[in-house]
Amino acid sequence: MRVYYDRDADVNLIKGKKVVIFGYGSQGHAHANNLKDSGSENVIVALRPGSGSIAKAEAAGFKVMNPTEAAVWADLAMVLTPDEGQADLWENDLRDNMRQGTAIAFAHGLSIHFNLIEARDDMDVFMIAPKGPGHTVRSEYVRGAGVPCLVAIDQNASGNALEIALSYSSAIGGGRAGTIETTFREECETDLFGEQTVLCGGVCELMRAGFEILVEAGYAPEMAYFECMHEMKLIVDLIYEGGIANMNYSISNTAEYGEYVTGPKIIDDDTKDRMREALARIQSGDFAATWMLENKVNQASFKAMRRRSAEHQSEVVGEKLRAMMPWIAEGRLVDKAKN
Repeated sequence: MRVYYDRDADVNLIKGKKVVIFGYGSQGHAHANNLKDSGSENVIVALRPGSGSIAKAEAAGFKVMNPTEAAVWADLAMVLTPDEGQADLWENDLRDNMRQGTAIAFAHGLSIHFNLIEARDDMDVFMIAPKGPGHTVRSEYVRGAGVPCLVAIDQNASGNALEIALSYSSAIGGGRAGTIETTFREECETDLFGEQTVLCGGVCELMRAGFEILVEAGYAPEMAYFECMHEMKLIVDLIYEGGIANMNYSISNTAEYGEYVTGPKIIDDDTKDRMREALARIQSGDFAATWMLENKVNQASFKAMRRRSAEHQSEVVGEKLRAMMPWIAEGRLVDKAKN
């Protein structure tokens, strides 16, 4: 594994480019503001007319163009719009409007790896994927640190794609923590697997199941929330800081013993087999195809699942309990009015 740092990059390369950030959500606002604060003066944001993010981008001092105008202007298009709309963005706005010899970049490999976008041969195609949510990319940059990034090159038409990508990574803070070389395939498949089976799918379902079982057994929902959800941050922070061994050093012997004797009964060989099945669906392209099909029917199932999740009893109880702990909101990463 090769890792690059600020000393390996020339941040002036990106400063000399006309960079368009397509989208101003979690990642978009972080990339745009970090680039600007690193000295890139030619950074604009591309948004559809009527987008609710236009006011946020303009309030942060950015010029906003519509996607087609921005494509004509750009030397580098960083596509940070949702995966499900990237193919249409390419077909309708970017493919025929970007100049010869320009570059297109992504923060996730799905559209390129699964051939939803087939870039022109004259273009550089690369990925800079921060290993953290956009709000963390921004907050770490502001405090003088950075979030590690992944870099991958799919097309190197200019012969200089890696150098440009490393310059971009350093400008958003990645070079401070390390920019790790990978491929679009490796990033895409491992990222989807991690999200679905562990970080978002696995952990959230485990927390909800624990909450439900305690409530069904007659315990107070507030106690169930504290034990199965609220305290998750305390455990994850310890693992983030120094791995599972660090967490075990900090918790009680009773908790550690319970981890060893009960954990493998919850996550057993049958669970691992289902995780392998999930990986196979990702590798085959079945998940990506199903997700794209969901978007062709206006995300009907997705929106229904989102609504049911938001209405879960744990969400209602959690909102009430968090209101009793104002310190949680004081340092919040997500401010929906700004990013």
